[in-house]
Amino acid sequence: MEITAELVEREGLSWQEYERIKELLGREPNYTELGMFSAMWSEHCSYKNSKSVLKLFPTTGRHILQGPGENAGVVDIGDGLAVVFKIESHNHPSAIEPFEASATGAGGCIRDIFTMGARPICLLDSLRFGRLTEPKVQYLLKEVARGFSNYANVAEIPVVGGEIYFDESYEGNPLVNAMTVGFMPHKNLTRAEAVGVGNLVLIVGGATGRDGVAGAAFASSGLDEESEKKRSAVAIGDPEMGRLLREACLELIEKSLVVGMQDMGAAGLTCSTCETAYKGKTGIEIDISLVPRKEKGMNSYEVMLSESQERMLVIIEKDRLEEVKGIFSKWGVPATVIGRVTDDGFVRIKESDKIVAEISAKALVEAPVYEREEKAPEYLKITRDFDISSIKEPLDYNEVLLKVLSSPSICSKEWVYKKADPNLAGNLLVGPGSDAAVIQIPQTEKRIAVTVDCNAVYIYLNPFVGGMIAVAEAARNIVCAGAKPLAITDGINFGNIKNPEVFWQLKQAILGIAEACKVLDTPVVSGNVSLNNENPKGSVDPTPIIGMVGLIEEGVRPVSQYFKNSGDVIFLLGETKEELGGSQYLKEIYNLKKGDSPSIDLETEKNLQKAVLEMIKKDLINSAHDCSEGGLVIALVESCISSPEVKLGATIDLSSLPKIRTDALLFGESQSRILISSDPQKKEEIKRTAKIYNVPIWEIGKTGGDRLTINEWIDIDIETLDKSWRKTIEDFLKV
Repeated sequence: MEITAELVEREGLSWQEYERIKELLGREPNYTELGMFSAMWSEHCSYKNSKSVLKLFPTTGRHILQGPGENAGVVDIGDGLAVVFKIESHNHPSAIEPFEASATGAGGCIRDIFTMGARPICLLDSLRFGRLTEPKVQYLLKEVARGFSNYANVAEIPVVGGEIYFDESYEGNPLVNAMTVGFMPHKNLTRAEAVGVGNLVLIVGGATGRDGVAGAAFASSGLDEESEKKRSAVAIGDPEMGRLLREACLELIEKSLVVGMQDMGAAGLTCSTCETAYKGKTGIEIDISLVPRKEKGMNSYEVMLSESQERMLVIIEKDRLEEVKGIFSKWGVPATVIGRVTDDGFVRIKESDKIVAEISAKALVEAPVYEREEKAPEYLKITRDFDISSIKEPLDYNEVLLKVLSSPSICSKEWVYKKADPNLAGNLLVGPGSDAAVIQIPQTEKRIAVTVDCNAVYIYLNPFVGGMIAVAEAARNIVCAGAKPLAITDGINFGNIKNPEVFWQLKQAILGIAEACKVLDTPVVSGNVSLNNENPKGSVDPTPIIGMVGLIEEGVRPVSQYFKNSGDVIFLLGETKEELGGSQYLKEIYNLKKGDSPSIDLETEKNLQKAVLEMIKKDLINSAHDCSEGGLVIALVESCISSPEVKLGATIDLSSLPKIRTDALLFGESQSRILISSDPQKKEEIKRTAKIYNVPIWEIGKTGGDRLTINEWIDIDIETLDKSWRKTIEDFLKV
């Protein structure tokens, strides 16, 4: 096929990049080689537009065994055990094939974990959709939830938590991010390296088809009116094969039969061959005529760029072949030798005796890196032009509370997480619906807490501060469960990076995330970048999702967010300020996304988290809940009604808190605040602990009864609150 300017553009490459490819090859590329460069130099695979700012992240620490650069991050949790975790996006495919794309998003993230040698133990999702009043959004939500949970259930991995937000900026471009967590002994750590000249290269798992061809390039471009025609760029998952592949690969690793392993996700055979060769400082030669195929007539471009799911590239020693084949046969997983490791640094693709592509691994992996122009967005002049005094306080706070409580971003998401198979939750100590899930590591005494978090409105209004808040709130969620935060994985979802305003958002958000990670000692160990998330009206709100893992010390009782006992005393830890910018209250009641994000002081945040962890270690706390979206009053309501067993009212008096506007007191989203409840006999020890860490503490009420009352402003029975909170999603979806 003749290489034309039109073809180069269609492959997602600039003409300057094409000229660079010719220099690297010393000749014109053929069509297959052009496709391989297209995939590997796409943003999805190369991070060519974001790498310059991603390097700002702190990525090392005393717990870190493997940071960015591998399939997932690895963190030591003691006694020779490690936690492995990663977040991945599947945004553009989910806009056109939501069921299949969300399923393969989950499946790909699972493979990232067991590729490292770890057994996946849980999944979380982080989802963003347009307004729930829109029929297309309702359809997307239903199908994404169905696809994600179906894959998880068949693969026998519990869904333990997540988050869902709705905002008009995501219409036409939903964000679908999956986080997987696994565990392993240190000795099982496996990397994506092709080492040992002469070692065999195997393709294992599902057959190769045309599904997902050029998926990496598709994921790196914007969505437009042509996107609906690109359904072939969406891969189709097979969760049962995924389950079998997982078991076979983990057995191979346990028996030390693997030299290197790489999931075939984005860019399929192209990415897995060139990255393993590059990391191993070797080369790879394969014969694609040996690759098992779903379809006849596939050309070399299609075979090399296919993203058919449930496939792995495995490097083994040649004298272990029969043993390896025996394990794959036992699990019913196809395994075929397709090549060998070489010493010349090239990825050489043959089809029988014909060479169809020959490129150095370095040329494919070391894509150009760009430093984009940056400029503060013009919209900030409008959003920052906000005076809180211009907002008239409501007359009926009961009515306001019910409206905010039932808004799609605040209401219960149990309709989604109840799709998970309850029979898979055997190791789950605290499940979905609390600040963080708590999981017991099988066959050990270790317990970890996991969460995902990001308030994109804060990032939109103030990317730097919003970035800090995203990390701080994730850490607060982990602490509320009784765990010490260890590290994060990030899902960086932004618009068109060539837009200077978007690049400014990205850089500022990363600077904020990096600063919070340094202060809170939570390095970045893995992640994913998804750019060009655009709809016809412009970019989605910048959404850098933070996935975090924490460890609960031996002997510490995990904590959940809901009230446990009638008569417990309720405390608010932290300072409440007169802040309404970016609040759900402002958006739901006044249809405004304006102001500045809430302020945050990271040292204050650190002290708060230390204080609460100390209280939990001393067994002083019965419940702990982060004050976040919706403010103090929503945190109180959720503490009253989110228990799967018992619902408790509360009598609250906020007279001792700072004298600020009532709506800011109730619905303001001031940071570094945690709501706790405790046995009254322990309250003096709680106050002493708060004082040691210089944390403001306010005794604000008691649990009990069947109503929530707050001074003269709020008086609603628990049944009404519960119904308002739980029924929104079902009512919209008519399910």
